[in-house]
Amino acid sequence: MATVKTNILTAEQELQLRKPIDEYIGKIQEQINALRENGTDQVIEMQSNIDNLKRDHIYTQQEKAAKLAEYRKNLEKAKAVEAQNKNQVAKLIADAEGYLKEHYNTDYYQAVQASCKEEKVLAQEKYRSAVDQLNKEHQATLAKLTDQQEIKDEKYVQKNRLFDAKMQLAKDLQQVKDRQHAAIDHKYHLIDMLRMSKFTFGETMAQQWENYRYTFNRRDFLLRNGLYIAIIIIFIALCIITPIVKGPNVQLLTVNNILNILQQASPRMFLALGVAGLILLAGTDLSIGRMVGMGMTAATIIMHQGINTGSVFGHIFDFTGVPVLGRVVLALVVCIVLCTIFTTIAGFFTAKFKMHPFISTMANMLVIFGLVTYSTKGISFGGIDSTIPNMIIPRINNFPTIILWAVAAVVVVWFIWNKTTFGKNLYAVGGNPEAASVSGISVFWVTVGAFVLAGILYGFGSWLECLRMFGSGSAAYGQGWEMDAIAACVVGGISFTGGIGKISGVVVGVFIFTALTYSLTTLGIDTNLQFVFSGVIILVAVMLDCLKYVQKK
Repeated sequence: MATVKTNILTAEQELQLRKPIDEYIGKIQEQINALRENGTDQVIEMQSNIDNLKRDHIYTQQEKAAKLAEYRKNLEKAKAVEAQNKNQVAKLIADAEGYLKEHYNTDYYQAVQASCKEEKVLAQEKYRSAVDQLNKEHQATLAKLTDQQEIKDEKYVQKNRLFDAKMQLAKDLQQVKDRQHAAIDHKYHLIDMLRMSKFTFGETMAQQWENYRYTFNRRDFLLRNGLYIAIIIIFIALCIITPIVKGPNVQLLTVNNILNILQQASPRMFLALGVAGLILLAGTDLSIGRMVGMGMTAATIIMHQGINTGSVFGHIFDFTGVPVLGRVVLALVVCIVLCTIFTTIAGFFTAKFKMHPFISTMANMLVIFGLVTYSTKGISFGGIDSTIPNMIIPRINNFPTIILWAVAAVVVVWFIWNKTTFGKNLYAVGGNPEAASVSGISVFWVTVGAFVLAGILYGFGSWLECLRMFGSGSAAYGQGWEMDAIAACVVGGISFTGGIGKISGVVVGVFIFTALTYSLTTLGIDTNLQFVFSGVIILVAVMLDCLKYVQKK
């Protein structure tokens, strides 16, 4: 019987292929290590000693100064040796890298790659053969059985056998994947030793790509990005359909349209960033829209063009005597103070009495709407001074600078979430409030702080929206905006289970919803149907979030 030729390598054969490479590079590495012993190694050691000495409080100032002088003297000697051996070390590294470039792929990696390819095929064949055998045995067993319970038990056992076979296939394929990854990784390990972890940009990118390929999981990828992929496909379809339906002159993907989308998204960014912190705590806020209406009304009254035509509790305000810049700052302060007062109240009840934010913020929503509507009789206060928007958010060469306000908000909130103790505590409380409390974190103050931060952002957002819309503040303005803000966070990956989410996700979510609304409006889709699109997106986003949570559990 003829022996079938195979490319599959045993572990010993693979090591034998790699042996000449390891020996050649190993000899060069020994020479480099010898040259670095009194040079580079000593430089690293002395620098470490100096850093440790600066942090050390055991020694007196005189002792510390003496040791520091000694270390610096040794450091200078080591640097001199390092400089003296620099060219020789560089020459040895170049020799080793040239050898790797010439021999690693051809003499070793290509053989491993071919072996892995054949091992995958063999694993698949082994799996199919095992399944066929199991099915034959199963059918033979079923033919002998007459009792229904025994038949049911046999089918259950067969299901487990098939599952075990599938798991064995996954294990075999993973071993092949591990082997190929290890072969690639070994090359960078050798370079790492030669250059002391100094990689070129291309090598860094190649390693990152290889690590991504190695850890890639299709199911996880679709759970994380499936919704985004679907939305991108929808946008591409809308870009294709719009010129067909509205004529060749109407295009969606233009610079002007993108700027308009970003302009509309800017005030909403503040609202989404505010509620994102509450969702991170496994909460929500139903009062956002009413706070926007309250802030818009207050800002319009203060920045109104001339004496106000409407009254508040029967009193007509006149701020025309205040300088324009003073009115702008006053409007911003009033918006922030009003919104923060109400969010703090909701935060207090939520934190103190363990009340669900759904209830506390719903109460806020009703109180705010009732107060603003009653005090203003529900009227619109008209426009603000026309010079104010051009002063605060002008368009420079057709670029709406309101976008820069949103960018600043994103940067500030990102910093708070990622670089401050409060931000770390926010994640901790959202992930597990009991564990956070045991570790010394005040759940009460973190919760109240998240609501206060949300109020500040709502105030800024309503003030910016007033500037964007040139006023027109009324109690009814902003109705439904809480749904848009919450939906943007959910689509952006802020999980309702708490403790999971990134600022970048919020930004993406806001942009997606604003762009979708703008695109559908341009296409002429009825507003009511747009709610259907939004509802479907929210449903899918939450479904994917729940699947991720179930998988995590």
